[in-house]
Amino acid sequence: MSTEEFQKEQEFITGLYARLDDLREEAESTVRGALTQVGTGHHQAKLERDVLVAEQSGLLAAFNAGESGLCFGRLDFQDGRQYHMGRIGIRQSDADRTPLVIDWRADIARPFYLATGYSPMGLRRRRHISTEGRTVTALHDEILDLTDTTRTGHEGSAADTVLLAALDAARSGRMHDIVRTIQAEQDRIIRGPHQGVLVVEGGPGTGKTVVALHRAAYLLYAYRDLLARRGVLIVGPNPAFLAYIGEVLPSLGETGVLLATVGELFPGVTATGTDTSAAAEVKGRATMADALARFVRDRQTAPDPGIEIEHDDGRLVLDRAMAEDARAAARQTGLPHNLARPHFAFRIIDALTEQLADRIGADPYGGPNFLGPDDIAQLGKAIALSGEVHAAIEELWPMLTPQQLVTEYLADPVYLPDIDAELIRRTGGPWTPADVPLLDEAAELLGHDDSAARAAEEAERQQRIAYAQGVLDMAYASRTYEFEDKEDVDKDASEVLGAHDIVDAERMAERHEEADHRSAAERAAADRTWAFGHIIVDEAQELSAMTWRLLMRRCPTRSMTLVGDPAQTGDEAGCDSWQQILGPYVGDRWEHTRLRVNYRTPAEIMEVAAGVRRAEDPSFEPPGSVRSTGVRPRARGARPEDLARTVAETVADEAPREGRLAVVAPAALHPELVAALPGASYGTTPDLTRDVVLLDPRQTKGLEFDTVVVVEPGRILAGSARGANDLYVALTRATQQLAVVHTGALPECLREGLTQETQETQQIQEAVRPA
Repeated sequence: MSTEEFQKEQEFITGLYARLDDLREEAESTVRGALTQVGTGHHQAKLERDVLVAEQSGLLAAFNAGESGLCFGRLDFQDGRQYHMGRIGIRQSDADRTPLVIDWRADIARPFYLATGYSPMGLRRRRHISTEGRTVTALHDEILDLTDTTRTGHEGSAADTVLLAALDAARSGRMHDIVRTIQAEQDRIIRGPHQGVLVVEGGPGTGKTVVALHRAAYLLYAYRDLLARRGVLIVGPNPAFLAYIGEVLPSLGETGVLLATVGELFPGVTATGTDTSAAAEVKGRATMADALARFVRDRQTAPDPGIEIEHDDGRLVLDRAMAEDARAAARQTGLPHNLARPHFAFRIIDALTEQLADRIGADPYGGPNFLGPDDIAQLGKAIALSGEVHAAIEELWPMLTPQQLVTEYLADPVYLPDIDAELIRRTGGPWTPADVPLLDEAAELLGHDDSAARAAEEAERQQRIAYAQGVLDMAYASRTYEFEDKEDVDKDASEVLGAHDIVDAERMAERHEEADHRSAAERAAADRTWAFGHIIVDEAQELSAMTWRLLMRRCPTRSMTLVGDPAQTGDEAGCDSWQQILGPYVGDRWEHTRLRVNYRTPAEIMEVAAGVRRAEDPSFEPPGSVRSTGVRPRARGARPEDLARTVAETVADEAPREGRLAVVAPAALHPELVAALPGASYGTTPDLTRDVVLLDPRQTKGLEFDTVVVVEPGRILAGSARGANDLYVALTRATQQLAVVHTGALPECLREGLTQETQETQQIQEAVRPA
């Protein structure tokens, strides 16, 4: 092993971090200096300072994120070029633009992930640099040019060494990036074009989630101008999952991405309620869109026989024919309900005006109406201001909010089979995640009438212009006052530029408008109609048809990456095939790729989990595991009254010296287990960084732990129509060890792969096994 090589790399890393410190200090100094000036100077100066602070703060976030493992590799090309690789790109200096470290997403970095001895892509050698903090701990060199006889003493099967070390490392409760160990099949997905829909399918442990996150980072790098404006949305299955992946993109220098669950995609609504799986399945059906549309039409009514309206000049009658005519005209516009309402109102007002004009201006001898156009217009104004007229219009064509519409619909669901209607019937209570797509559908059907807000905004704008004009007039008056007589004004004032010479009142007013300095992600989170530049959906197979309608509205360009595995579908509203999801929106114009290598789950655990799926589908083939631990999963039996105690004992026995342990059990058992597991984190958003976490099978999607204890697999199997998928997910979360605790007989699909640990277990098995 060459001490000289170590020393060279250590000197480089030391110099690199010194440069990073300089850049960080420069950015911090710039922000501090700008913030001290806030509140002083003219509006344009303030605006420029705000932009500068936002820009430098973004750089600071990237610098701070890149602190850990800033440089992780080096490329030595056959032509003598040499580049170090890192999480972010850093130049030698502001004057010298030569790269000190190249960004892992740059095109020149691709050989680090793709080059082989058969296809070296111009490389002589590839070096992996391992660090702890700012200290080099190991070098691993791969010789790719076999004609090169130079040796450093660090040669070896570096790719396998670095990859396996990362896979065997203890988990922290937060997903880490894989920028040092991206494999060739993953790199091709990460760097794929952003246009169109890309489906990435892969079994447990294939890295599809982390690949999707790196794809987001790459797209933001390669298409910065587009995606920085429109933003990237990442949709995850639950809050625990979003907390788990939350540090990956910041570690890669990207902080402007919106992460959300489906329950967070309707601004102003927080979906904290829960549905039964059957209710969620009904709400998720595509037929709900038609049911809501018909329900909206039901709110566009006609009176029978009519509505009497008191007026100064006599009683008016808004009859059924008048309302039906106005309704037909409003519907003919094709506008959403609330936006079509003014058209309905205008027709009603016109009809009532005509009715009143005919009464007042009628010639008793049959002659023409003697009211002129101005007279009729005055009558129309009076009717338009009538409170009774507006009340009648509100009754026949009410202004509705999405929340109001969905609340009323769920209180009395219509256009559904009776049994389905009873499943979703509800009065009051918090919104659920399955309600959010219904709210979004309602918002589309209703539309948003912002005419009043726009009118108020325009009135405010005109006030600003008037104020600005007054300021300019005062400035002109004060300037002319400096001259002694009119001749001096005419002679000299024309030669001196004043404020009114270089800016008019309208432009001056615009400069004083409040600028929106929120990031694209922040603005998108508050705007239901925002169109994202790209959407990434994790666990995409779980989403209902109604949820896909919502997401497709958020991305009209259909620039999407969908990540999932139909074999892991647990939600009854989920889809069983990608064509079922995408067919209604893009036909067959989508690309499908499959990840087939399992990096997480040891072969011994995968063998057990695969047995669960093969019981449902004998042709099922799991992804191949890259490693084996030599430790078979274990089963421990317990009597029902001793279940919690046995789980606690198993946790104590199986707890890793480093890393995290998850207990996965049906939700109904959680109260009993919480009491037996003091210190364990549990609930809707458990703290995944705790040593022990208690979860139900659905909460574990996308997560991984060093050790997993699955409780009552039989109850998980029987817990839902997709219970086999839920159990398959629960069994494949472990990176090192798996244990199963059960009362009664083990499910048949688990008996062959598990080691029975105690005599008591075998006795329980025999006692409950059917004859």
